[in-house]
Amino acid sequence: MSADNISVRPVTGTAAIPGAHPDSAPAAKARAEPARRGHRYDIDLIRVVCACSVIIGHVGGECVQAVGKDPHNGGAVYWTGLFLDSVTSWAVPLYFAIAGWAVLVGAPPRDGGTLRKRSLRMIVPVGVWSAVYLAWGRWRDTNGGPTSKLALEAVFGTVQPAYHLWYFYAHVPLILILGFVVLLKAGKRPWGVAAALVVVAAGPTAFGDLAELTGWDVPRFGWQTGTYSLVYAVIGALLLSLPATRRGHRGWWLAGAVVALAAVLWSQHRIHFVIPNASVLVAALSVCVLMAVNGVRIPERVRPVLVRLTDAGLGAFMFHVLLLKTLSPAFVSADHGWLGAAGAAAALTLLTVLPSFGLSMLWGRLKLRRLLG
Repeated sequence: MSADNISVRPVTGTAAIPGAHPDSAPAAKARAEPARRGHRYDIDLIRVVCACSVIIGHVGGECVQAVGKDPHNGGAVYWTGLFLDSVTSWAVPLYFAIAGWAVLVGAPPRDGGTLRKRSLRMIVPVGVWSAVYLAWGRWRDTNGGPTSKLALEAVFGTVQPAYHLWYFYAHVPLILILGFVVLLKAGKRPWGVAAALVVVAAGPTAFGDLAELTGWDVPRFGWQTGTYSLVYAVIGALLLSLPATRRGHRGWWLAGAVVALAAVLWSQHRIHFVIPNASVLVAALSVCVLMAVNGVRIPERVRPVLVRLTDAGLGAFMFHVLLLKTLSPAFVSADHGWLGAAGAAAALTLLTVLPSFGLSMLWGRLKLRRLLG
């Protein structure tokens, strides 16, 4: 999942390369080579792994919640869950990184209409899946509140029971901000985007004032992007624009990722679970993972399958929590030992990942991608 299922690096000529001199043809050709690589299959790979990692992290979260976040209630289940959540904590930051690369480098928007279409590709499936999750929760009596109230709150940014959809309430403002800057730099005047950004900026204060003046139970305005997500997007655009990481250097980045993972595990156990995406430890892990796979060559024989999985990633992300919450009570138990905890987590992961991607591929073939992601 990225901003718009975009993984194409634009083709540019010598004049588009900063510092290029017309007479330095060999050097210019060498510098232009990354821009001619065409489709970024390495970014497709990152997106697929991110989608799977989010699911694995949520499986870990189910394990930790099953023991009340306390290892004394089931050490094996606790540490299994904590490891799964920690080892995948880079997934959301890399989603933001890919979104930034897509808007700033991969496929900059041509006009305000482009940004509107990209936003709707997120907003429409979020609306559909919010309704599905609310109906599912009402049927199972797990919503924890009146469905009508939860539906109103979902419009403005409180996502229950579809807690994972929070990402899109941050993603849409992010691409609007970045796209607005790109269009201004290109000499455009995207007034519609400017109006949307004014609503995003003023919404939280306006809703708070309305609640204060009227005493109404006003929903939280959650269409916001944090500073950390903006930084991940900008730095991600920079790093993904670099030449491919040399094969001999990938091992060093992976070694750095192992060290950062150990620090994330320590932080989740001793300080705070779930560790914030803005944590410097998560940032370090995310950079190491990104640089380890940046520019990795994908064999031609697996590229068609990778593209299909990439297309299905957004839908799998949106659907998987419904399946996970349904299945987890049958698999996760605080009474499991180490072997049972690992086996249950593995089984729950497979039974969530495979159907989620499979169903997403199915509704893709049925031309329902615009509605279901």
